[in-house]
Formats: sequence, structure tokens, C-alpha cells
Amino acid sequence: MKIPDLIRQRSAPFYSLEFFPPKDRQDWPAFFERVERLKSLNPLFASVTCGAGGSTQTNTLEIATRLKRDHGMEPMPHLTCVSATEERIIQALDEFRLAGLDNLLALRGDRPRDAGPDWRPGTFSCAETLVAFIRARESAFGIGVAGYPAPHPESPSFYHDREYLRRKIEAGADFVITQLFFDTREYFELVTRLRGMGIEKPIIPGVLPIQSLASIRRTLSMCGANIPGKFYLELEEAHERGGTEAVKEVGLKFAVAQIRRLLEGGAPGIHLYTLNRAGLCLRIAEEVGHL
Repeated sequence: MKIPDLIRQRSAPFYSLEFFPPKDRQDWPAFFERVERLKSLNPLFASVTCGAGGSTQTNTLEIATRLKRDHGMEPMPHLTCVSATEERIIQALDEFRLAGLDNLLALRGDRPRDAGPDWRPGTFSCAETLVAFIRARESAFGIGVAGYPAPHPESPSFYHDREYLRRKIEAGADFVITQLFFDTREYFELVTRLRGMGIEKPIIPGVLPIQSLASIRRTLSMCGANIPGKFYLELEEAHERGGTEAVKEVGLKFAVAQIRRLLEGGAPGIHLYTLNRAGLCLRIAEEVGHL
């Protein structure tokens, strides 16, 4: 079923989850064990990432298919276009359809890690053109797009970032999932700005449970998100005091408070970036309580 329809049918807030396909297939059994544990959250849907330049699209399709067939989750595979031809996008859409998948997340994607200085994007220069291409060919898919509470690192200003998101939605997207953020005011500003533009599509906030100081430093350097200075100092102090486990505890308390503020402010649900970890996500949901 299309995710917009699932959201309309849900009378209460929800969780959705994000997974990434393990590169080594011998890790897949442990991965699907974590999937089973996270089913207790009754997720509305589960997104499945792919590598830079669409490098793991085959694994994305297989994981998404198994999530639906074997684990009863509504999957949403990522579809990136940064190096794609029209033929590859058409092929991916055909494969999604044949696998019985109803939703996808349309992304530009990151440039391939091995791209040289002369590398240029393929046919699709941005997610807006991908959404328009899909919508011109297909009416069957629910299409999600990414939104940035803090502007995308390549955006020259808040205005340009919000305008670009508006164009992606008007090109045919059904809902928005945000990049991770730690200041809830950024999410509510994004929602207010889009509503002021006449955009009424669901905007689902993405929340990242912090696993370690090293991982959050790496993540912030890649996505351009901001972190409040006071919170970052708390993480550093926790690391000095008790290492990674202490950092996780501080991150857990912050995520619980963040989720509560988002839901109290009217967010339709919470998209958890699981990092393929079940334990911390389950603890956060337990602390938050029933949605």
C-alpha cells in the first residue's frame, strides 16, 4: 500500500525505520534478526538505502522484497539518480513493480566515491528531475523525497533550499522525510515555511540515535547537519567520563526528549535512522512510551 494512504489511515503517530543493506551477505541473517526485533515498534514502513551512485541497488531491491514478503513490513527502497541513465531508472521501476513494491524514496544521491575530477552527473541532475520523470511514467508508486531542516550543504541559502524542496514536491512527491537534526525548531520552521507555500504533504522528521562520538562526528561531516553546542559538550564529557556507553546514554535521553517535543508539536510520526541497530531504538521507544 502507498505510504500516503497508510499515513491517512493511521489515527495516531507512528514510527518508521531506515535500514541499510549489509555489504557482506554472511551478515544478512543477523540483520534480519534485528528486523524481527524492531517489528515490535509496529513501523508504518521501512526505508532501505543504497550506496553512493546506486552502487548497491541490487541488495536494496532484495532486502526490500524480503522485508515485505518475509517480515510483513511495507518497504520503501531508495532510488538514486546521480549517475543514472533513463534506461537504468526505468529498469529499477520495473523491478520494483515486479517485486510488488509500492513506494520509493527519490534521491539525487552522493557522487560515487571513486569519481574523478572530470566526473559529471548523468541524465538526472537532481531529485526534482527524477521525481518528474517517475511521475510522468508511473502513477502506481508512492514517492517520498528528502528534506533538510538545516539547508543542504550545497544550498546557497535557506530560501533556495526551501524553494527546491517545494519544486520536488510539486513535481509529484507525496511526502517528505527529513535529514537528521537535533534542534526541533529547525523541523518546525521547515514545516511552517512549506505550509506557507501551500504545501500540505506529510513531513516526517528523521531522528538519529547517537551510537558513539566518532560516528556522530563522521555523520555530521557528511550531511551538514547542525548539533547544539551544549549537547555536543555533553557528549564529549560523557565520552571522557565513560566512553561509548556513556555517550549512548546521553544520546538516548536526548532522542527521547526530542521525539516527545516533535510529537507534542504535531509531527505525524518519527523516522528512526536505525543504523541497523535494534537495542538502542527499542530502548528509546520504551522510554517515549506508546505513540
